[in-house]
Amino acid sequence: MLHPTAAEIAARIEELYGAPLPSLEAHAQDQARGMLAALLGSHHTLALAERSVIVQRERLQHMTDPERQIGAREVSHILDCARRLAEAVAVRDTQAATADAVLRSLGRAPAAEPPTTSTAAPVPVPPVPATGPAPSR
Repeated sequence: MLHPTAAEIAARIEELYGAPLPSLEAHAQDQARGMLAALLGSHHTLALAERSVIVQRERLQHMTDPERQIGAREVSHILDCARRLAEAVAVRDTQAATADAVLRSLGRAPAAEPPTTSTAAPVPVPPVPATGPAPSR
């Protein structure tokens, strides 16, 4: 299953909050922890995991180059790199799925309309009964 990338998640956060990511990050620093901070944290972790996948994959490709000799020492490095690559993929996929699920559950609220200053019709006042002597018989 393909999950959204950090760039796609960033675009969805920007769309949801109506501002660019750097502005949202600055705003979130001044606020109490909330949904925005959680989404930004998830995006940051996803972006870091994506970079880690790239670095570990390139490192693994370098270590397994057909021109290189592979001995016992190199095998331990290859296994360590493969483990780190697997961890980075797991973090990436988990963060992408979580951020995607949260963003799917949220929607941008419509902008509040300014209050209207309508003049309501005055409420009629009930007639006051006349106070006078009671009618005689």
